[in-house]
Parts: sequence; C-alpha cells; structure tokens
Amino acid sequence: MDGIIDTEKEYKICNLCKGKYCAHKVSIFSVLTEEQLIRLTAKISHKNYKKGQIIFFEGDISDKLYVINKGKIKIFKYTREGKEQILYILSEGDFVGDLSLLKKDEFKFNAEALADTNICVLTKDDFDEMLKENPEVAIEILQVVYDRIVKLENLIQNLSTKDIEARIAGLLLSFVKDFGVRKGELIELELPLSREDIANYIGVTRETISRKLGSMQDQGVIDLIGSKRIIIKDIEELEYMTT
Repeated sequence: MDGIIDTEKEYKICNLCKGKYCAHKVSIFSVLTEEQLIRLTAKISHKNYKKGQIIFFEGDISDKLYVINKGKIKIFKYTREGKEQILYILSEGDFVGDLSLLKKDEFKFNAEALADTNICVLTKDDFDEMLKENPEVAIEILQVVYDRIVKLENLIQNLSTKDIEARIAGLLLSFVKDFGVRKGELIELELPLSREDIANYIGVTRETISRKLGSMQDQGVIDLIGSKRIIIKDIEELEYMTT
C-alpha cells in the first residue's frame, strides 16, 4: 500500500546495501519518525575506505557527520614525541563529526579505517535543515558528547593512576562490551586493534602487552587464540584486576 513503510524490510535492506538506510543505525536519529529518516537518508552520500586508509586528518575542515555503516575506525592524535595516542574505536552505527554539525571547525584528531569500511556522510547544511524541524536531535548529540568526554576522562585517569595490568584489563572489558560474543560461560572477543595499537592506546610497549597477556593466560583469566582473538574465561577476575 502506498505510504506504508515496512520497518523490518527496511532494516534488512539496510544490512544489505552500502549505506542507503544507515540513519536507522545512529542513536542521535532515534527521535525521528520513519518518514523523517527516509528524507534524511536521501541526503546522505557514501564513501568506501580500505583498511589503513585515512578518512580525515587533524586540521581538516570538520563540516560533516561521518556514520560508520560497516567496518571499524580508530580516532587518534599524535603526541609531542610523535607517538600515536588512540582516543576512540568506533564501529557500525557509531559516528564522528557530531560537534562539527553544531559549529563548523577543524578536526582535532585523525581517523583511520581499521578494516574495509563504508562511511555515510551528511553535510552540515543538510543537518541544519533537519535540526530546524527536529531540535530534540541536538539533545541526543549532547548526550553522546557527554559519554565520550567521560570515556576520555577515564582514559586519562587510567594512564596516570593505574598500573599496566589494570589498564589492559580495563581495555579488554571495554572491548567485551562493544565486540564480545558470549558462548556459554565464556566470552569470545575479536580484538579490533593490533597489539601495537593496543600498546599505543594505553601507553606501553608492544612487548609489554604480549608479556602481560601471556601472564593473564597463565593465571587462567583468558586464552589467547592467535594475535587477534581472546577467550575471556573469568570475567570477574578481569574486573577485579581493574581495581
């Protein structure tokens, strides 16, 4: 029937397409009606990035919203010493550039694809038009910004006050929340980062990461399957390690 939207069908199409209906996946657009979402997605353009490709650099003009329809990206800066510091890992349904939709500015960080990634892009002009009709979306953005500020504060606290084992345990727990798959009493975790990236994330060397992960395996807390997969055997002990 004309005018009737099959929501289940739309979501199936979203999973098969290259981003046409990706606005469904974005938390800040949850307040929009189906009709509004369809109008919004009509204004979205799509870009594909290969693993390792830079999506934008620090200093680039930030005037777009980047929505991850498929894949993973890392948001990072370089320290004064030239060392990479990872700030966030973003995956399907996450987005970056939200503050630029409120005020055009320059990016204060870099973004790189961790896997082959499909990005959906919404310009500030199109967002402004939508925001005039739906100002409540701005409230949703502020909530996301708050959550990210809390994560950054936790990262700073972990780097400055916690020992290396606690930092690694805390990082694994955050990965479990976003990427873990429960299988009975165990949790299977496909790491979104290489060990080098993990080392950069928490401010230690790659050798230290390997040594500490090996120690956790010896203690029966985890099992290491190759370099990218971990089986969490004792989630309670992992949580205890963060205290």
